[in-house]
Amino acid sequence: MKKLFFFFAAAMMAGSMMAQTPAQSDSIENEIVELTVVEQMPEFPGGQNALIQYLSQNIRYPLIAKENKIQGRTLVSFVVEKDGKISNVQVLRSSGDMMLDREAMRVIRSMPRWRPGFMKGQPVRVQYQVPITFKL
Repeated sequence: MKKLFFFFAAAMMAGSMMAQTPAQSDSIENEIVELTVVEQMPEFPGGQNALIQYLSQNIRYPLIAKENKIQGRTLVSFVVEKDGKISNVQVLRSSGDMMLDREAMRVIRSMPRWRPGFMKGQPVRVQYQVPITFKL
């Protein structure tokens, strides 16, 4: 019997990081401005190892994909809001299989609140990317 493996790429922070600067006016409060540096990145409760553990324990390999030996890698983007909630979950790069992509998005949406990112001492919205690899 084959073992089911779930791989989580450790290069989670690779890619663009976006945040809202605290100096923006109220009229554009929800706009996200791309920044190259965020002083303090958001953090999953317990850190990166806890995030890897959370994902590996909560991802359910879709049964049909498993039966048909479908594998793939989904790159999921999301925003960690100022209060740590997760929003704007979307697939940036598909695994090639809609079932795997949906499962990756489901588990990201179900994450608990994160510690928000900070810029100049103020919490900011930060875009985060997580690659999730489904492999049998």
